[in-house]
Amino acid sequence: MCPRPDLPTARDFMVRHVHTLTPDVRLEDAVSFLEKHAVSNAPVLAEHGDPQALVGFLSERDCLEHLSNDAFYERSETPITVRMMMKRHPICVPPSADLFTLATVFYQQGFRHLPVVEDTHLIGIVSRRDVLQAMFDFWKQRRHDASNEHSPPDLTEIANLRFIMR
Repeated sequence: MCPRPDLPTARDFMVRHVHTLTPDVRLEDAVSFLEKHAVSNAPVLAEHGDPQALVGFLSERDCLEHLSNDAFYERSETPITVRMMMKRHPICVPPSADLFTLATVFYQQGFRHLPVVEDTHLIGIVSRRDVLQAMFDFWKQRRHDASNEHSPPDLTEIANLRFIMR
């Protein structure tokens, strides 16, 4: 299928300022970080080498799983780090991913956020809410365009033009 030029892409509505973590951050610091920035997840970037290379993705769910296991089994000897909790090789989208592709990924996979990656570099993040808003805006525009295309002209306005007084 050929992409349509009027179709928004991830690049059009992704969030470019993204709060990120590194793999060696400890569990308690990661939870504090998510709370401080009021985010439910964070991409994890490489500590060494390319600083924009995405190496994983950490969510509140990941933290909750490890916190509850650690508390329940009382395993506090070994510090838990982001490296141990994060999802490695997260599903990512390119900035050119169109709106319908993104919507499909979100509703079929149940994700809330996806990293936007060009080559291996994190350039943004797109959320299900971002896609919903973009889809709603696109839908409204299409309905507006369709109503203008298929509506016959109002002949009374045209007929009344001859009676305009100067």
